[in-house]
Amino acid sequence: MKSILIIGLGRFGTHLCQDLAKLDNEIMIVDKDEASLEDLLPLVVSAKIGDCTNEAVLKSLGIGNFDICFICIGNNFQNSLEVTSLIKEIGAKYVVSKANRNIR
Repeated sequence: MKSILIIGLGRFGTHLCQDLAKLDNEIMIVDKDEASLEDLLPLVVSAKIGDCTNEAVLKSLGIGNFDICFICIGNNFQNSLEVTSLIKEIGAKYVVSKANRNIR
């Protein structure tokens, strides 16, 4: 069993949470939108509402306590990059980051 943090609960983050919960992991989820959290509450240990581009919000999560941190902010490449950089600076052990970017 792993301790997992998932930031961003769009389609990818939601499916990731559901799949990891089936494997009996302890999961904390974080998103700016409260409605995104509601359906997943029975599957997780903790859920927080917050803007993770704010360093104070990230520090309040206890980043160093998680075995794996998933950054699933797919709709804003800049925010995904910022959050990934911040949690690495704060002391995350292992980070997996996903983002979309349209290059033309």
